Amino acid sequence: MGDIMLRDLRNYILEDDFKMTYLTGKLDIVNYECIDHFDTDKIMIRYSSGVVIIKGENLIISKLLTDEILISGTIKNIELQ
Repeated sequence: MGDIMLRDLRNYILEDDFKMTYLTGKLDIVNYECIDHFDTDKIMIRYSSGVVIIKGENLIISKLLTDEILISGTIKNIELQ
């Protein structure tokens, strides 16, 4: 029982699944691998299963951590490849 609780707690704290959260004008991406392309109109983010392509206007990286990135601007399209 204790081992299961410890595993569940570890998975909760150290979440390693790729995840995107969109709030108006902001896209938070967790557990990505690398940034393939970045300019003010398009950002390409690689993750374990493919690539996310974010298109829009005035796109900026507001927060950049080892495993998390926050993109702000006028996001018009999010595509998974």
